[in-house]
Amino acid sequence: MQPKLWKIIKEEIRVWRVGVFPGIIVIVLVIVARLSGSMQSLEWLAFDSLLRLRPEEPIDERIIIVGINQEDSLIDSSISDRDLAALLWKLHKCQPRVIGLDIYRDFPVNPGHTELLAAFKNIKNLIAIEKVFPKQIAPPPNFSVEQIGFADQITDADSKLRRSLLITRTPQGEKLSLSLRLAEVYLAHENIIFKNSINDRTTIQFGNTPLPKLFPNSGGYIRTDVTGVQVMLNFRSGQKRFRTISLNDIQSNKFDSQWLRDRIVIIGITSPSLKHLITTSPITSNHSTKTPVNGVEIQAHAVSQIVSTVLDERPLLNTWSDEWEYLWIFAWGFLGIAIARLSKSPLANIIIVITTTSSLLVTCYFLLTWGWWVPLIPTIIVLTLNGIELTALYQCDKALRSGIKARQDIIERTFETIHNGPLQSLAKVLKMVKYQDLPIKELLPELEKELEKLNHELRGIYDFLQREPPTQDSSLYLGNTLVLNLQDPLHEILYQVYSYTLARDFPCFRTIKVKIRTFEPIDERHLSIEQKQGLCRFLEEALCNVGKHAIGVTRLEVTCFSSEGWYTLSIIDDGLGINSSREGRGTQQFRNLAKQLKGKFQRVPLSSRGTICELSWPVTKFW
Repeated sequence: MQPKLWKIIKEEIRVWRVGVFPGIIVIVLVIVARLSGSMQSLEWLAFDSLLRLRPEEPIDERIIIVGINQEDSLIDSSISDRDLAALLWKLHKCQPRVIGLDIYRDFPVNPGHTELLAAFKNIKNLIAIEKVFPKQIAPPPNFSVEQIGFADQITDADSKLRRSLLITRTPQGEKLSLSLRLAEVYLAHENIIFKNSINDRTTIQFGNTPLPKLFPNSGGYIRTDVTGVQVMLNFRSGQKRFRTISLNDIQSNKFDSQWLRDRIVIIGITSPSLKHLITTSPITSNHSTKTPVNGVEIQAHAVSQIVSTVLDERPLLNTWSDEWEYLWIFAWGFLGIAIARLSKSPLANIIIVITTTSSLLVTCYFLLTWGWWVPLIPTIIVLTLNGIELTALYQCDKALRSGIKARQDIIERTFETIHNGPLQSLAKVLKMVKYQDLPIKELLPELEKELEKLNHELRGIYDFLQREPPTQDSSLYLGNTLVLNLQDPLHEILYQVYSYTLARDFPCFRTIKVKIRTFEPIDERHLSIEQKQGLCRFLEEALCNVGKHAIGVTRLEVTCFSSEGWYTLSIIDDGLGINSSREGRGTQQFRNLAKQLKGKFQRVPLSSRGTICELSWPVTKFW
């Protein structure tokens, strides 16, 4: 029992070794590609897509946006100092906890500059903005350092915003962002104090709630510039994220002052035509699904995620360490190797890989909703490559072993046949010659008789071996691995030809997005094996022509149906195709086939774009 078990273990190790080494090579290559930054854009795309799939969140009632748009009286695309001063005083009377002014004001916009300076000086819960890089814009006058926050945002290489800069160093010292200043003032009223150190990798927190810092290789980022202190932006999902009140509504008293009491109020430009826009993928403007988001709303998201994390335990986006990320990739890659090994058939393998990949997507989605951004694209690549490609390797190894066993069986059966036939006759002849029991005149006829028998037996073995492969007249060979039995129903054979041919690696097959196929059962009692084979070859040749010549094809329709006394096998595509006056050998064969079937054949371009290749023959009997 023990030697048998050991033999099974050794055989299993040998089989696993077939796929483990190539599978590990795939994993290593994918990891190297990720480390080189080749997958960064794809990981950003997957990250954005998963964020867009999150369920809608309720409006953050703590934050109010006061939007200034083109309908308001603007001077050089900005509100006048007088109107801005009046707005600030009116908002201040509503007793908001803090007011953020997301409008650069390093120059006067008369009339009313003196009035605005007075408002700046006397409204103590007002935070103004400055720009610190690359071109600096000074803050308004009459503000202390604690009342100034920078409004700079850092976009990724694809010009999209996914992170928030909270603290940065400047020649004047360490500076905080507008969002961080607003959150600091708001949470101070809750007795929650902000602690930070730009040099400490861990100490950036409100009370006991840390804010996870972004590092150069966090998540899908590779060697990213993480100047200062940055965090990932966990945008609020949904169409209505914050309450927005227009300047006109404030001036006309069309609002409830309770909306602003004890809230964070952010004043900014909301007009989509004034170029105060930032491109993001997880969220879009409320005006259009393709419009970037106003800068003032970005500030609202940045404040909201901090305040909601501290007060509501809404998760901020965090990432694993590099070691855990690459262990995650390796684990899913090894799972792909296991799937390839344990799958009993290619179809089962595909189903398992699709199911596992779907589980991976769902897992990454839920992890993201819980605040964890884990590698998705490299994980899918190693899972699918190892899960599908290695199946072919395992199947090849299995076929090789089966072939060796089959050859051994043939050798054994052949030996048994020879041993039980010709060798027995030969032994008899040798015995007769050796012992010479009969006189020479009687012995020679006997020997001749036995040798003739031996000759027939040897020829019989040849005929026996010739009967081992499938007979040619009832089989259709497609490549080296697929043999179709032409005795089966024609519509089933055509479907197998269709499936096999579309699986071949022709360039134009890769662009097909819509496939329509219908193979109706037909009365084939009067079709010969040769004619059924010809119809299959016609379908195969027509599909191969699509795969080789139908450039830009996106739609393929393959049908076999009966209508008005005719059977029709039709292949229609919308590719460019080729125009040639010379008929190839395949076309000539199909015309001959149509003649045999007393039908008709056509291959013509369609009026707009595409080609129809069609063979029709009558339903009535023919011979």
